[in-house]
Amino acid sequence: MPRSLAETVAQHLVAAGELLEEKPEQAYEHATYARRKASRVGAVREAAGLAAYRVGKWQEALSDLRAARRMTGQSSFLPIMADCERGLGRPERALETTRERDVEQLEVAERIELRIVASGARRDLGQLEAARVELQVPELKERRARPWTARLFYAYADVLLELGRNEEAREYFARASAVDREGLTDADERLAELEGVDIVDADDDVVWTDAEEAGNLEEPPAGQEGQDREERTEEPREGESPRDSS
Repeated sequence: MPRSLAETVAQHLVAAGELLEEKPEQAYEHATYARRKASRVGAVREAAGLAAYRVGKWQEALSDLRAARRMTGQSSFLPIMADCERGLGRPERALETTRERDVEQLEVAERIELRIVASGARRDLGQLEAARVELQVPELKERRARPWTARLFYAYADVLLELGRNEEAREYFARASAVDREGLTDADERLAELEGVDIVDADDDVVWTDAEEAGNLEEPPAGQEGQDREERTEEPREGESPRDSS
């Protein structure tokens, strides 16, 4: 590849990587351009596959990631490949992907993502108990915040809730909420729903309050506007503290 072309392709790959989270459509355009110019480069096919995945182009993503795997020998994107199979309505194929021989070579975070995808495929098939079993890995007992713990706890809680095991679901939503420092899940909201409380904004903070009480605060009973305003002004009760929305 000519040096000038290699530099151009590299610039588009960098742009795709920078835009992937916030502007996936633009990232996809950059990655697609790079693929047109350098389709035989493994890193290019990987970037194109990841970008296609982010915009929901499952078949295209799967094709590019398979090519990248052949070219590079890497299997780190197996969870995404399996999820593409789910997106294409092929949960059985997704499960086959999660059982490939290269799975043992994956890092812990990648293995956890693969188990989450496998659990989702089981749910697609209506196999709820099997979906729960897919997530019963040693890491489910982890007490420290890891990059993958929030998503694992959340997925497990979600399956438990669908199985009707609400108390256990509440426990794991609470654990997900406690370790989700990056806001990867809506565990706070799901936990609040189970607890029968609302999460409301209060001067840029988040406060948990009884749902009925929150409704009363929004609209005072007719005929009592202005009466005992100071007494009705709510301060956080003992035991309630503002929650970090991040």
